[in-house]
Amino acid sequence: MSVREEFDEWATSGRDKGMEERHWHTAKHALARMPVEPGDTVLDLGCGSGYAGRALRDTNDAGRVYGLDGAPEMAHNAADYTEDDRVGYVVGDFGSLPFADDSIDHVWSMEAFYYASDPHHTLEEIARVLRSGGTFYCAVNYYEENVHSHEWQEFIDIEMTRWDREQYREAFRRAGLHVAEQDNIPDREITIPSEAEFPTDEWDTRDAMVERYREYGTLLTVGVAP
Repeated sequence: MSVREEFDEWATSGRDKGMEERHWHTAKHALARMPVEPGDTVLDLGCGSGYAGRALRDTNDAGRVYGLDGAPEMAHNAADYTEDDRVGYVVGDFGSLPFADDSIDHVWSMEAFYYASDPHHTLEEIARVLRSGGTFYCAVNYYEENVHSHEWQEFIDIEMTRWDREQYREAFRRAGLHVAEQDNIPDREITIPSEAEFPTDEWDTRDAMVERYREYGTLLTVGVAP
């Protein structure tokens, strides 16, 4: 199954809003770090329901936000959810971004980068469209150190790239981006039941659930264009 087919299905079944609810716990903290200034142009790569771009318009007064998704139904839904003429959506491929060189101030991607068929080339494309000093905020929950995410590949037909922290840094540098920071953003909003309530349907032990949400959380890697 292609990215388009997989996520068109998610969009038509309403799962796009569920993605937003789950991701917002950590996404809002990463978004708050982005140095977006009034008038800046932002690309939301793998935008899903478009929540991140709307948040940056509301809180940072970004000049123009483009949400790009590989699934037409996702982009269609995002447009329906958005009442802001400075936020637009396009259907596109991570390997061939439909933007001119040096035309984007900041790129954001949450739980989408690892779907790229060629992640190294996607990073080169990001570096190409970013203006000097522009940033790429890449947030993922599916990564090597998060052992609790490894089984996710079994539940999706698209091949995903599972890098570790160092591989992310190396790949950013290889594409010509300076690595400004990398850290884990814990999810402190997920309710973790008491020890007496384990095992649950999804977790054998409370320690494992604490590790997943409070320790591993979301891996954020920030690149800066020279």
